[in-house]
Amino acid sequence: MAEYSNIQKHFYFYSGILLVLIGAIGIFLPILPTTIFLILASACFIKSSPKAHQWLRNHKIFGQYIKNYEEKSGLTIKSKIINILFLWLMILVSFFFFTSDTLIRILLLLIAVGVTIHLLMIKTRKADN
Repeated sequence: MAEYSNIQKHFYFYSGILLVLIGAIGIFLPILPTTIFLILASACFIKSSPKAHQWLRNHKIFGQYIKNYEEKSGLTIKSKIINILFLWLMILVSFFFFTSDTLIRILLLLIAVGVTIHLLMIKTRKADN
């Protein structure tokens, strides 16, 4: 694991907490995906606090999202669809309302295409009942 300064570790740690909170809100708001925010939180915790990462992996509610992704057991079709729709919604909102710079718009579209391809390539698993 790469060494990070204390400032970087704090940034990643607090970003992770914020992402977990957003992911938790996504459990109750269908338009907000949970999985992508928890995956990003996990990545932040890996860089800042192994203890926080283990807490997230072993959490009664959030842990399954992380384990499915990290262990490559797949995402449900519903999870993929929600994540891709939300991704494109946010990218398009940014594209039309937050920038008029052509280079930034191209970059946003490339990011959306790349993340969409990544999500589609993840194994699809049956939903847990």
